[in-house]
Amino acid sequence: MSHTIHHQEQDAKGAFYIAHDGQRLAEMTYSRTNATMIIVDHTEVDPSLSGQGVGRALLGALVEWARTTGTKVIPLCPFAKAQFGKDASIRDVLA
Repeated sequence: MSHTIHHQEQDAKGAFYIAHDGQRLAEMTYSRTNATMIIVDHTEVDPSLSGQGVGRALLGALVEWARTTGTKVIPLCPFAKAQFGKDASIRDVLA
């Protein structure tokens, strides 16, 4: 099943998320430390989407955005940190 990933940023806080009927079912949030660096601080996926690779898809969207915008990433969220540890191909965005 394909899900549309949205991106929102306001006042140094941002999120990549999947919503259905106005409710967020999955999100990866971050805080901006400066114009070129963010801290990924939380990932949450609704149990209804469990096992579908949604968390990894959110991270993929974040990594693509970071590459496009020249943003560096500090992953404090345990999920994001583990994914960066497993996949060398996305580490180019790490601070």
